[in-house]
Amino acid sequence: MNDLKTQLLQADKNGIEKAGQLLKQGEVVGIPTETVYGLAASSLDGRAVKKIFEAKGRPQDNPLISHISDLSMLELVVRDIPQSAYQLANAFWPGPLTIILHRSSQVADEVCAGLDTASVRMPSHPVAQAVIRAAGVPLAAPSANLSGSPSPTIAKDVLEDMDGRIPLILDGGTCQVGVESTVVSLVGEQPMLLRPGYITKEQLEEVLGCQVRLADAVLHQLKAGEKAASPGMKYKHYAPKADVTILKGDFSAYRSYVEAHYEEGVFCLCFSDEEKLLPCPCVCYGHETEPAEQANRLFSALRELDAQGARVVYARCPRQDGISLAVYNRLLRAAAFRVVTL
Repeated sequence: MNDLKTQLLQADKNGIEKAGQLLKQGEVVGIPTETVYGLAASSLDGRAVKKIFEAKGRPQDNPLISHISDLSMLELVVRDIPQSAYQLANAFWPGPLTIILHRSSQVADEVCAGLDTASVRMPSHPVAQAVIRAAGVPLAAPSANLSGSPSPTIAKDVLEDMDGRIPLILDGGTCQVGVESTVVSLVGEQPMLLRPGYITKEQLEEVLGCQVRLADAVLHQLKAGEKAASPGMKYKHYAPKADVTILKGDFSAYRSYVEAHYEEGVFCLCFSDEEKLLPCPCVCYGHETEPAEQANRLFSALRELDAQGARVVYARCPRQDGISLAVYNRLLRAAAFRVVTL
C-alpha cells in the first residue's frame, strides 16, 4: 500500500471533481468536514469500504458513519425511519449529529460491522457536501487518522498519517468543530446518546421532548464481549504516543500533583493561561470556561504533545456536561481511562 502516491489538492472545483471520480472508481479520499477530516468511500461498495479499514489499520468490528448531502439519500442507508429522526434532522442537519436506525439492504455490510443498524449524518461543510454530490452516493467516512491516534483537524495531519495509503486528500482548511459528531440511537424504546459531541444531550432532549439516556460506554469501558454500537466507543482511542492521565480537581491540587511527579518527559495538557504557573512544558487546549474552544483545540493539542516528545502527560479535567461532555469523553479514551481524583 505504501508505494501509492498521495496527492494533496485544494478543495476547489477541480479537486472536488477529482475526488468524485476516484470515489466512483471505488477509491478512498481524505475530505474535510465541520467536525474532523474523514476518509471517504462509497457506503454501497463493500470493497471500497474495506480500503478505509486497511488505510486506517482499523478493526473491522468498529462501525462507520455514512454521510449524505440531502434527505433523498437517507433511505439508501437506513429504513423504518421514525418521526423523531425527521425532528432531529430538521433541527440539526446539516450539522454534527449522527442518527442510528435500522440499516437498509443497500448499505454495505462492511459499514455496519455486523450490526443490524446503520449510522447516518448530513455534514454542513460545503466541501463535504460537494464531494458527496460529485460521488452521487452516501459516503462512509471515519476520521482520517491511523486507528487509535488523535483525529486530524487540518489536512497536513491527514497527510502525516495517510501519505502512501490513499490517492487523494482535499485541503479545506481547519475544521470548525474539532471533535467528531454527536451519535444518538433511535433504535429501541428510548433515544440513547452513544457518543457526545457539539450537539448536546440537553439540545437533543429539547427537540425530542423526552429524556435521552446516556450510554454507559460514554464514561466507562465497554464490557468484555460487548460490541461497539457506535464509532468512538473503544477502550483506547484518539491517543497520542505519550501516556495520558486525567487529574480531577482544582488548579492548586493539579499543580501540586504535577510538581510531585515531575521528571524529564512530563508535560501538562492544561487550560489557557495556566502554563506560566506550572513547572513543566505545557500544551494548552482552550480556556477553562470555553468548552467549544476546548473541543476545537483538543486533537491538535494531543498531536502537539507528540511533536514535542512528551512521554507522560497530566491533563486538566474538563467539566462533564454540555459540549464539555464530548471533550471529557475524548480525553478519557486518549488516557485509556486513567483518571486520578485529587
